[in-house]
Amino acid sequence: MDFTSTVSLKVNGQPYQLTLDNRTTLLDALREHLHLTGTKKGCDHGQCGACTVIADGRRINSCLSLALMHEGDEITTIEGLGQPENMHAMQSAFVRHDGFQCGYCTPGQICSSVAVLQEIATGIPSHVTEDLTGTIALTPEEVRERMSGNICRCGAYSNILDAIFEVAEGTP
Repeated sequence: MDFTSTVSLKVNGQPYQLTLDNRTTLLDALREHLHLTGTKKGCDHGQCGACTVIADGRRINSCLSLALMHEGDEITTIEGLGQPENMHAMQSAFVRHDGFQCGYCTPGQICSSVAVLQEIATGIPSHVTEDLTGTIALTPEEVRERMSGNICRCGAYSNILDAIFEVAEGTP
């Protein structure tokens, strides 16, 4: 029996067709097949957020998602947000605010931070959103709730929050 399938993905703007074992996670497809090692394998149980990527505009834990589930999806990893010579605003803010500390969780933190601002801007409520019908206020509580699935063992949370607010306010 053949337990492989072909999946088409658009990763960081580039189209790919991969023939993968049906059990291959999106994280393993990115790291082992496309050699995009910026996305990290932390707990491999969806609890730490180190593997967070953006799939069709939504942040997901790529360790919990099979690659085949993303047929035709547009996936953005940390490599797709920016490069050292042309960083995304969130990457630059993390550097300025020392939000990266040891750096292991940083790719997932940055991808999640970008998605959090998109969620708030498009009116997607969280568990702490006070007014479900109005504009969502960018508050520390709102951001903390949305980032709660991303764990930083270095404790850079206040620096990460500062970086997110800097990007949201558009001030370097």
